[in-house]
Amino acid sequence: MMRPAGPPPTSPIRVLFVCTGNSARSQMAEAVLGRLGGDDFEVQSAGTEPKGVHPLTLRVLADAGIDWSAATSKSVVEFLGRPFDYVITVCDNARQTCPVFPGTHESRHWDLEDPAEVEGSDADKLAAFQRTYAELNERIGPLVDAAREAAGRSGPAPVAG
Repeated sequence: MMRPAGPPPTSPIRVLFVCTGNSARSQMAEAVLGRLGGDDFEVQSAGTEPKGVHPLTLRVLADAGIDWSAATSKSVVEFLGRPFDYVITVCDNARQTCPVFPGTHESRHWDLEDPAEVEGSDADKLAAFQRTYAELNERIGPLVDAAREAAGRSGPAPVAG
């Protein structure tokens, strides 16, 4: 079996997703990247004002085959001083209030609708969470590929369910 050229990867690609409550968008992003990126990534999520993981986040992830039942909301303050390769805010409020992380990293901003703010029937609320999950899948696949390429690792991202 031939080994790819170049040195083996020594550390995972570190990614932090930040939103306001760390209840839906950033939690789903952490779960999706964990699934798509595998061992190439170390992924965390946090909120500027953590409020607990939303039950519909857990449901949508479970429907996709991801057991997220042990997840907790974390404050972005817990991650200050830790190095990241990518810091991705997933809402405008988090972008405006996210602290500055030291060191060299790529900052990205994805302004996603907060599914926890959707009003209406239970079906309307569930549909909002499903839309957010689908949008994250669309964005994270290319992120995985680009981050692996930038880190000198190869291989396409697997397709999420």
